Amino acid sequence: MPRQSDFQALFERLKAILEPYAPHLEVKSDQPGEYALYTHHKRPDGYQFAFGSVQVKKNYVSYHLIPLYNHPELLEKISPALRKRMQGKSCFNFKAADPALLEELSQLTQRGFERFKATGWVS
Repeated sequence: MPRQSDFQALFERLKAILEPYAPHLEVKSDQPGEYALYTHHKRPDGYQFAFGSVQVKKNYVSYHLIPLYNHPELLEKISPALRKRMQGKSCFNFKAADPALLEELSQLTQRGFERFKATGWVS
């Protein structure tokens, strides 16, 4: 079973995927074990749209990518291995770092950012 220190290292690698987008978004949380980015665009209920987050949980590290919820067609070409990590419509759970999956997740995050940009939700 992975240790919390393993999860912290994995958290840092997943956080590094989101960090390049921070200049275009709002960092809502940046603390040990939790990092969250939100758009400046408001939903009809007045809340901001989330873009993505990383959280250390008890038995895994979660990576949420909200553009997948709004644009599920982004998932059409993901690998079966990455799809196995999915929990729900826009969350991926990891217990260990797999360089190929992290690279694929990085590319998926880029496509999600571009989609949000095309809709005007990020600048």
